[in-house]
Amino acid sequence: MKTKNITHLSEFYLLGVSDDPKLQPILCGLFLSMYLISVLGNLLIILTVSSDSHLHTPMYFFISILSLADIGFISTTVPKLLLDLQIFKYSSISYVGCLTQMSFFVTFGCMDSMLLTVMAYDRFVAICHPLYYTVIMNPCRCGILVLVSFSASLFDSLIHNFATLQLKCFKDVEIANFFCHPSQLLNLACNNTFDNSMFTYVMGVILGVFPLSGVLVSYFKIISSILTITSAGGRYKAFSTCASHLTVVCLFYGTGLGEYFGSVLSNSSGNNVVASLMYSVVTPMLNPFIYSLRNQDISRSLKRFHCCVV
Repeated sequence: MKTKNITHLSEFYLLGVSDDPKLQPILCGLFLSMYLISVLGNLLIILTVSSDSHLHTPMYFFISILSLADIGFISTTVPKLLLDLQIFKYSSISYVGCLTQMSFFVTFGCMDSMLLTVMAYDRFVAICHPLYYTVIMNPCRCGILVLVSFSASLFDSLIHNFATLQLKCFKDVEIANFFCHPSQLLNLACNNTFDNSMFTYVMGVILGVFPLSGVLVSYFKIISSILTITSAGGRYKAFSTCASHLTVVCLFYGTGLGEYFGSVLSNSSGNNVVASLMYSVVTPMLNPFIYSLRNQDISRSLKRFHCCVV
């Protein structure tokens, strides 16, 4: 493949999800529907939590912040995808635009990961130390936890940008995805592909596996505490408060880690696109349904909110 010097590089080409012009209108309608469902669903969660005083607790505060991050996450890729589906074969994105899209994608993706860890810690405190819950999870500490999550996400984004800016040339300008995926962009470098792959793995471990480890440790202690409860009703009530969060954790990390590391190991563009769609589109769309269907407090608040609006 012809080497492209970065000093003359002005744009990349996104191969998208399909080069079949007959499928593009169908895919456009599908992804537009998914995008609207995701944005409206997450906005509804935010409005419900903010309007109901019964939900002004740390757990629901973190849920509303997660919904806000999900809106930003899906808005980073899908609007550009919808525009690209109107163009045959592939669409271009400027070099600056590619870096910008990558920055927001990494920021919001990492924010989701950090928030899920914070929410696991919140459930750990609520179940294992219920008498000290209001003292430990006070408004100031909740704000600090969100600020730390955002700062770590921003740092991750800056590190990815710094690594990309160090690339002097690219061996190709075609990205086999519908957005500027960080690992795929690094793999287009002319040389040091091993170093780029190792960088991807290290960042994935630091800001992917470490937060997941925090979630696993929290739930190990939560389950140990639940098993000490003698009544079956008490065990069910304790576990039910974690069910929706645990479902979101499995969905997010199951698709996210598979997509992140799979993009480095797999050379199949089709597999990469499907994994990216699951991680960046399907997951943010399903989260509002998981929290509204599995959480009785949010379900009741949604019904009250609907009655007030109607």
